[in-house]
Amino acid sequence: MPIEWAGLSPELILPLDRGRPEPLRSQLEGGLREAIRSGRLQVEERLPSSRELARQLGVSRGLVQECYDQLQAEGYLSTRVGSATRVAAVATQTTPAPTTAPAAPVQLLADFRSGVPDLGSFPRADWLWAQRETCRNAPTSALDYGDPRGSPALRQVLAGYLRRVRAAAVDPERIVVCTGFAQGISLTLRVLVQAGVRRVAFEDPGYGGGGGTGATAVRMGLEAVPVPVDDGGVDVDALAATGAQAVLLTPAHQWPTGVVLAPERRHALVAWAAGEGATIIEDDYDAEFRYDREPVGALQGLAPDHVVALGTASKSLAPAVRLGWVLCPPTLAAAIADEKEASDRGSPVLDQLAVATLIESGRYDRHLRRMRTTYANRRGALVDALSRHAPAVELSGLAAGFHAVAHLLRSTGERAVVAAASQRSVGLYGMSTYRSTHATTPPQLVLGFGNLTERAIEKGIAAVGDLLQGP
Repeated sequence: MPIEWAGLSPELILPLDRGRPEPLRSQLEGGLREAIRSGRLQVEERLPSSRELARQLGVSRGLVQECYDQLQAEGYLSTRVGSATRVAAVATQTTPAPTTAPAAPVQLLADFRSGVPDLGSFPRADWLWAQRETCRNAPTSALDYGDPRGSPALRQVLAGYLRRVRAAAVDPERIVVCTGFAQGISLTLRVLVQAGVRRVAFEDPGYGGGGGTGATAVRMGLEAVPVPVDDGGVDVDALAATGAQAVLLTPAHQWPTGVVLAPERRHALVAWAAGEGATIIEDDYDAEFRYDREPVGALQGLAPDHVVALGTASKSLAPAVRLGWVLCPPTLAAAIADEKEASDRGSPVLDQLAVATLIESGRYDRHLRRMRTTYANRRGALVDALSRHAPAVELSGLAAGFHAVAHLLRSTGERAVVAAASQRSVGLYGMSTYRSTHATTPPQLVLGFGNLTERAIEKGIAAVGDLLQGP
């Protein structure tokens, strides 16, 4: 049943030509019939009241009432007591609907898709509170386009937060607020291309293997080269041998293996960047969620002159917030800000102020503490479920974030397991999609548990446990 919004009336464009000999009522009836037949006015769409339409068109209310009555008698309109006049279900001239209904989305028993936080735990009440506070307290000037780098209030709050939580070296004047990681990396890569960079390295496995960011770099004219990752993180010697002038890394929780960049490699990486005049692009995507280890500070804090650090609210709040930030080194700050301004003149200011309000109030930190407990419990449920239903499978990458890597037996076919699990309504995802070669050996799965309940994790693993153990 459509919602009735008291006192609100829709607008309707129906031009009337007072210079034509045809009466205005006939023009109005004909215009409405054509709008309904052509599909411009859809079934159940609400029309303005007779008084409001008369005001919009500059005609008498009686003329509109007569027109509505005639079209109701012809079956084009319908009215109900206490409800607005609406378009009735009549034949139209729009393209007929297909004879077969589209297939309904497959309902999975459990979908271990990675990179998705718990969408059901989005702090709706806190978000609404922050929006109300923003609308109540924001000055009128905040409703203008403002600084394309982002709201000064958010940049100031972010600077304090990132210094405190991520040990970053942050100057609010060199923060650019963007629409999530995707825009942040695009802005950065475009500026690097303008600066003469032609080759950018990616962790392997990582963003360069499955399209996405690697494909974005190629479209910009960059050569994307893979660099191997092992238990200590990216191989810095191999990186230096590529001749790359920039590298995209996830040092705090490598995507997707989950390893942490070893301390000696952090220092070697900084030395490489300083010696080669290269740029490190750090994706600090989920470092807030840690469990079995002390927090690892952002790499940017060690070398703010050589690191572009990207952050986002997509994992801490929800992807729908579409808000991220770029911590720019001094040499790139102005160019990245210019690219942002040319791209869209700035991200939504009211949402920026809402996020700033959440952080300042302490509600953001409270939400993160609650989610750490939630994800820790789900991580435990995954470990327990595998120990019962697939004890031969080893897990790694569990120290932080909300995904893990399952190491299958060598005799197990990765793609065969994924396909067989799909037949049992369980979504599994192979590591091969993140490798530059798409190799399926060693066979591994990337298991996301952020958006799954503990019960769903147990049911999902129980359904595929025999598949994970191999033939």
